[in-house]
Amino acid sequence: MKQPVLTGEHVILRPLIPGDQPRLREILAQPEVARWWNPGGPDQAVADWLDQPPETVFVIETEGAVIGSIEYSEENTPDYQHAGIDIFLDSGHHGRGFGSDALRTMAGYLFDTRGHHRLTIDPATTNERAIRAYQRAGFRPVGIMRDYERGADGSWHDCLLLDILEDELSRPEVAG
Repeated sequence: MKQPVLTGEHVILRPLIPGDQPRLREILAQPEVARWWNPGGPDQAVADWLDQPPETVFVIETEGAVIGSIEYSEENTPDYQHAGIDIFLDSGHHGRGFGSDALRTMAGYLFDTRGHHRLTIDPATTNERAIRAYQRAGFRPVGIMRDYERGADGSWHDCLLLDILEDELSRPEVAG
């Protein structure tokens, strides 16, 4: 499957290339990003991130600069079909709408092209900034998953399961 380039309002989601690895490592090493990722540190976080099927991992760009990455995973069993999304963003770009734009762009692709009807995302319950961004994109809280994920400090912590159905996605209005 040839991976598409997806265009949002402010971001472009493009296929990952080997030259992106140093920049992604740099982002994952930032304290505001690292605290939510792999307890093995930024090198292990990048290795784990890049261990995903390559067609599911995208780089997030704005104005030609790599500012993060977004990936999806799919459950394709017919009676349970859905996709999950994961994302990280350069801390200098937090709070400026780039994450929500990347999420809406990826969600549109997963609904329109990949044929999913439901998407999930599962941040740590204490990652309030991420939860707000996900809710701005239309995701709704479903429930708490207790001791769901090992944090960067090595301890288990709770995560909030959020989901979105296709008709709930907030899409930009198209002029015309």
